[in-house]
Amino acid sequence: MNHKSVWNHCLQILRSRVDEKSFSTWFDPIAPLSLHGNLLTIEVPSQYFYEWLEEHYVTELQMALASVIGKDARLEYSIVVDKGDRHHRPLHLTLPNAAGRSGDAPAADSSRLTEQTLSRGKSAFHHRLEKDRLFDDSNLIPSYCFDNFVEGDCNRLARSAGLAVASKPGITSFNPLMLYGGVGLGKTHLMHAIGNKIREIDPSKKVIYISSEKFTNQFIESLTKNAASDFTEHYMNMDVLVVDDIQFLAGKEKTQEIFFHIFNHLQQAGKQLILSSDCPPKDLKGMHERLISRFKWGLTADLQQPDFETRMAIIHKKMQNDGILLPMDVVEYLATNIDTNIRELEGALISLIAHSSLSNREFDLTQARKILENIINNLEKEVNIDRIQQSVSRYFSISVDDLKDKTRRKEVATARQVAMYFAKEYTDYSLKQIGQYFGGRDHSTVIHAVQCVHNLIDTDKSFKRTVDDLKKQLQAVN
Repeated sequence: MNHKSVWNHCLQILRSRVDEKSFSTWFDPIAPLSLHGNLLTIEVPSQYFYEWLEEHYVTELQMALASVIGKDARLEYSIVVDKGDRHHRPLHLTLPNAAGRSGDAPAADSSRLTEQTLSRGKSAFHHRLEKDRLFDDSNLIPSYCFDNFVEGDCNRLARSAGLAVASKPGITSFNPLMLYGGVGLGKTHLMHAIGNKIREIDPSKKVIYISSEKFTNQFIESLTKNAASDFTEHYMNMDVLVVDDIQFLAGKEKTQEIFFHIFNHLQQAGKQLILSSDCPPKDLKGMHERLISRFKWGLTADLQQPDFETRMAIIHKKMQNDGILLPMDVVEYLATNIDTNIRELEGALISLIAHSSLSNREFDLTQARKILENIINNLEKEVNIDRIQQSVSRYFSISVDDLKDKTRRKEVATARQVAMYFAKEYTDYSLKQIGQYFGGRDHSTVIHAVQCVHNLIDTDKSFKRTVDDLKKQLQAVN
């Protein structure tokens, strides 16, 4: 008998003990890899998949193996943690079946993965990644790639531009490539995907991904250690510089100055720059004009909220990667009701998968509605700064851009103060963060705005009615 025949016999036994849906979900995706003596190694598509088998089917697996191989049968899992590509072999993490970990382990522990073993497995995985030259010192996340970045109308330009840059970094006219969009729409995923693709094509390329916040902290540290020249030289030696959330450089004069010099050096040397922000360059506030001008040199591409078809494709891709199957009406319900951003959509899907895994009953739309009820209600209730700005601008018959502009016209200034007041009331953002959303203003401006609104509410009945009307509108969104 070889590994395939042993596993086929096991499947026959398991099919008689597990319902058809669970069998197709949890056992069909498994592939037998090898048989050495009484040790069978099987491949599973993810760590989540492995943990679920160990949690719920360890008894059935051991019974089937014992029936086919004998009472001394042992099992281990080869977990796919990186599918690899034409340059790199797939990366697997091998972990033993809980029951085969220790002959002295108590029976009560045999169905649960111990934290110590999981920690050892994760350490081995990270150690192997650290040794892989493809990702050394780049801060790139290997799992963020073009293969699992779902394309739709909402991101087609950005993805196409990203592929072009990855194929010929520094050579195309897309330099810098500026990606912008709201939270959770895939900017960070796409930036990592570009960096990973560049290194896949040419491993000798020096690519680094960094957030603007970390860039600033590194620069400050270099100043305290009299090593600013080392800091600058490090980034000027890069072939590709990827900087996330560039808007948070606003107001940081010295950091912007050093970034300006690094930007110029790399651009003139034909190196590639990839940047992201929450708005297009023209709307960036608190930034040097010369920097904003350079941000416009290349291509600016936005990522928008995904449409229904794209959300469906994202869900199917996630289920495929995790080896999970949900009923189609549940998938459609999820895609219809979670339309804010990709991050919220994936979070809701994870909740469904977890509940589906824990349920011993047929998982259906009724259960899905109940599970997602709080998530959907919370999303509908959320009053964020974007909604506040839109509601206030409509009420005062001005544009959202006016709220962020430097104009001091009375009607605009009043609307801006009201919007800042509601941002302070309804969100968890700090005063400094609120100021950034209103044209890069500082926290003292927000404090002044909130105080002015409070004073007018107490002294001006007409103004109080205005605030009350807006409050009702925002709560109606709730």
